[in-house]
Amino acid sequence: MKVTVVGAGAVGASCAEYIAIKDFASEVVLIDIKEGFAEGKAMDLMQTASLNGFDTKITGTTNDYTKTADSDIAVITSGIPRKPGMTREELISTNAGIVKSVAENLIKHSPNVIIIVVSNPMDTMTYLAHQATGLPKNRIIGMGGALDSARFKYRLAEALECPASDVDGMVIGGHSDTGMIPLTRLATRNSVPVSKFLSQEKLDYVRDETKVGGATLTKLLGTSAWYAPGAAVSAMVQAIACDTKKMFPCSCLLEGEYGLSDISIGVPAIIGKNGIEQIVEIELDDAEKAKLEESAAAVRKTNGLL
Repeated sequence: MKVTVVGAGAVGASCAEYIAIKDFASEVVLIDIKEGFAEGKAMDLMQTASLNGFDTKITGTTNDYTKTADSDIAVITSGIPRKPGMTREELISTNAGIVKSVAENLIKHSPNVIIIVVSNPMDTMTYLAHQATGLPKNRIIGMGGALDSARFKYRLAEALECPASDVDGMVIGGHSDTGMIPLTRLATRNSVPVSKFLSQEKLDYVRDETKVGGATLTKLLGTSAWYAPGAAVSAMVQAIACDTKKMFPCSCLLEGEYGLSDISIGVPAIIGKNGIEQIVEIELDDAEKAKLEESAAAVRKTNGLL
């Protein structure tokens, strides 16, 4: 099992580290345009192998896609990160050209690869990867919903004052501060609706804090977060590599599901060895449907900038 991570910055390196520590891949290739950067990150990570007890081989390369040949899975993290006050959409002019070029290079050397897109604006970059490569819809996945849902569960556990392992919930819609839809109505604590424990005011607070989760961290850190994004990507990579059939909310190309077509946006999907094994259509109430349509309209507006 060979995994390529494009972009050896904070998110890419964290992703590679989590994949290695989980020890399910035989090789991880880090690739970056900055001379020596991926090689240095790979060497640093390999020096943790005896300490963290993994056998995964991590190698780095500077812009040489021949080293990525025959990858089973590739993760695209490359592009500029957000800075305080920036929206994900403001990154499009720079990141669109990068993601298109990266996707084409990956396919050239690994024709059977499954691609996970992390670069922002994530839903639009996922859609662009589809347009640039023409791959079947199951083989290109946008990461956003998996991260947003983890942030949602963090906020729920915080409000409930309980372990995160007690909590389940998901976020659908666009991966943006205004577009994401935390499904508070369906969130549970060990199968009990969280509304049994939390007031509507508290649920609204959880929802709002989830939606600005990335912006909150960007303001605190001065750049985009990396631990949770890296962990979210590695969990999706593991689901593909180990064929776990785990369900993640993620950006999928829709062809009529949820009444939407010709758009990549966050919905729940079963992830396994073929990438997206099944898009799961859950029953939304009228308010949630309206929010999803509004979110889709915003994603389409960003797509129009391509």
